[in-house]
Amino acid sequence: MTDKQLSKSETAGSPDRFGYEWGTYDEVLPIYEEQFRRWTPHFSPEDWKGKTFVDVGCGMGRNTYWPMSYGATASLSVDIDDRSLEAAKKTLAKFDSSEVRRASAYEIGETDKFDIAFSIGVIHHLEQPEQALAQMAKAVKAGGKVAIWVYGLENNRWIVVFLDPVRKALFSWLPIGFVHFLSLFPTALLWVILKLGLGKTQYTKMIRNFSFPHLRSIVFDQMLPKIAHYWPKDKVRSLMEEAGLTDIDLKWVNEMSWAAIGTKPTDSTQTKPTDG
Repeated sequence: MTDKQLSKSETAGSPDRFGYEWGTYDEVLPIYEEQFRRWTPHFSPEDWKGKTFVDVGCGMGRNTYWPMSYGATASLSVDIDDRSLEAAKKTLAKFDSSEVRRASAYEIGETDKFDIAFSIGVIHHLEQPEQALAQMAKAVKAGGKVAIWVYGLENNRWIVVFLDPVRKALFSWLPIGFVHFLSLFPTALLWVILKLGLGKTQYTKMIRNFSFPHLRSIVFDQMLPKIAHYWPKDKVRSLMEEAGLTDIDLKWVNEMSWAAIGTKPTDSTQTKPTDG
């Protein structure tokens, strides 16, 4: 599959731009485990043991790596950019039962197969998030879990008002290598702000001791996409409900994002929304 064969909706999600990122930042750092566990607060390491799962929009495979290391029995990691897929294959090379496959979030190609389907930091970059969630629900068994982590609107309105228009109008269209170069400057500013002790959210406290290259990868990740949704809690819940999921629960992550989980219903399951 070449970029020319991708649908308009698929290319709108910036797979080529994220492919550049994952081809550049392809090292699995120990801090990524803490991030993964924050992004998946509904699961403990023990919950992955003996489970099968699909990681939708896997990037360089770092979010597949941790549940496989916790004892998951098999995984499928899907993405559509060659650089992302090559990085994921490198990351997951030691896991014999971990498959990396070129497949779209809109067409995973599996039905009633996995115990868990998750997508971290991807759904909010898609033109059709509802379609991707429907595919994730289709991929899990009855009673299986679907989990996502997405940007929240709460505590991020300043980004939406002041920074996101710059991303849309400028960074999302500039050559990706040039955007990576430009990311040096806001990263340096962020570095100074953090070292001065400014910012009191859980997120700023977490990233305060990150290395400069790690901070730069985060800033770059914010600058590069063509689409970035910042959703309030009610919108995240409605997306999960529209996918036909039950027992929906949302948790507030780092005071700036939402982790949501739902269950694929069996014939006897009734919708039981809950709050986290």
